[in-house]
Amino acid sequence: MDKPTTQMPDDNQQRPQDQPRSLVPKGITIGLAVFSLVLSLAGYGFRLMIGEDIESVLRHAAFIVPAFVLGIPLLFWLGSRVFNKVKGTHIETRNALTLGWLTACVSMLWLMGTYS
Repeated sequence: MDKPTTQMPDDNQQRPQDQPRSLVPKGITIGLAVFSLVLSLAGYGFRLMIGEDIESVLRHAAFIVPAFVLGIPLLFWLGSRVFNKVKGTHIETRNALTLGWLTACVSMLWLMGTYS
């Protein structure tokens, strides 16, 4: 008696190209992006309340907010594109951006803890 054999899918087999391979849910990506924006703006209200010059606060915010909210995630995205071309890996854009926003949030929390 021969038992019917079912072939188990092999982990090494490639998935069809039409299926997305993103590992991070979209809600987490959006949440980290919003959280990085909130964290980067958090201290400026307090600085204005204690009487610092508005021009000084805005000049500082004009540099810091885009650096953390856009700069760090875009560097991770650019790094993933280069790594995909050089090494032939497949790092999804959303995964790279999510890691960038997570790194930005952790960096800002670390800086806030250091200077508090």
